[in-house]
Amino acid sequence: MKLHVGVKTDPIEYRFSFEWLFRLMAEEGIQHAQLGTFFELYQLPDEFFVHLRRLAAHYQVSISSVFTAHRELGGFLRPEAGWEGVARRSYERLIEVGALVGAQNVGGNPGAIIRDQMGFKVEGVRRYLKHMRELMKYAYRLGVPCLTIEPMSCLAEPPTLPDEIRDMAEELVAYHHRYPDQTACVGYLVDVAHGYADRQGVVQWNNLQLLQAALPYLRTLHLKNTDSLFQSTFGFSAGEREQGIVQIGSIRDFLLAHAKSIPAKELVGYLEIGGPKTGRDYADHRLEGMLRESLRYLQETFHSDDSSAGYEGD
Repeated sequence: MKLHVGVKTDPIEYRFSFEWLFRLMAEEGIQHAQLGTFFELYQLPDEFFVHLRRLAAHYQVSISSVFTAHRELGGFLRPEAGWEGVARRSYERLIEVGALVGAQNVGGNPGAIIRDQMGFKVEGVRRYLKHMRELMKYAYRLGVPCLTIEPMSCLAEPPTLPDEIRDMAEELVAYHHRYPDQTACVGYLVDVAHGYADRQGVVQWNNLQLLQAALPYLRTLHLKNTDSLFQSTFGFSAGEREQGIVQIGSIRDFLLAHAKSIPAKELVGYLEIGGPKTGRDYADHRLEGMLRESLRYLQETFHSDDSSAGYEGD
């Protein structure tokens, strides 16, 4: 099992260029980027993504994943007219973007059941799975190898509980096994900072327990820190590590110990943080230091392959 460190592009949204991020990644020896979604992504022309792939390659960076950032594909879980169709068209475009940048996996969390309409959950999940089966075929036709799903931290955002994680994956994996020459595979992107606390704030399943439930379907990870109720999220600076509960060394050891249960033999863990407040002269400049400190820590504690070569510069 090889473990690699990557970066999700969310924190540069509307404040730094992709080239700025790719250069920083190259200087830190990080070779995997996960393209996080933003409003314009679904409408930009193909040429933008072809150029983005070339730009990343110049810095020896691969855009190896594309993943949602804003729960914007949740229309399958909404009963109102029109939401389902928008989600389907947007998901297809996301897959197209993944193909253009050469991503090995594309996906997102399924979305949210509206809290005052929780009775729609069973029907919403059924509808989501129907579309996912069809999207697996679409991804295969476009050459995207895998679609990924993120388990979440509340009952309104399935899958969350171990039974939900298992049941959703088993249905889609079984479908892929029936049509291996027509469908992309499906697996989980697991956020190591996700656990489940009930309405009273009692932790019923911690982050390691939910990670364990997803191991037979694990394809990639999000690496970030959190508090004891999985509420705030932040990075891995020295100060943040003191207040957070996520122990990356323990996560690494757990994955390596259970490598035989994981279908992927190489896993990328993408640093997923929002960074400082966006759009403030006193805050934006802090992003570089935050990324570098967290990435260096992750390289030391998570990365298990020393064969990668760094960027030599222009």
